[in-house]
Amino acid sequence: MSLKAYQTTQKASESSSQTEYRLFANVTRALMDVKGLPKLDVKLHEALQWNRELWSTLATDCAVEGNMLPKQLRASIISISIWVGRYSSQVARGEEEIQALIDINRNIMEGLAAQAQNNVAEANPGNAATGQNISV
Repeated sequence: MSLKAYQTTQKASESSSQTEYRLFANVTRALMDVKGLPKLDVKLHEALQWNRELWSTLATDCAVEGNMLPKQLRASIISISIWVGRYSSQVARGEEEIQALIDINRNIMEGLAAQAQNNVAEANPGNAATGQNISV
């Protein structure tokens, strides 16, 4: 099976929380890769922008009427998104460290992994050990 066919099959069989986890893992890896680069390095700004876009998309989705997440969770995601935007600007100016953004993303990833594991446990009550464990 070719890599492209494998990736297509993987995406088709993923739950939404697994897809979100994979996206957070990719963005977080990009942030980790640029940690310590000079503030003028284009790679730093690209990673910060990708992270901002991720959080902005989440906030926009949370603001849409009909979003099924609990109201308090949606408000929290929007609030974090606003913080990520402001803090990213401070990182880009060299005023703050990128590690806080990495930590926030990792915390979200832990929640998504737990959610995915709970979904698997509910779907397969006899096999709760199956789950997702991607380390970043």
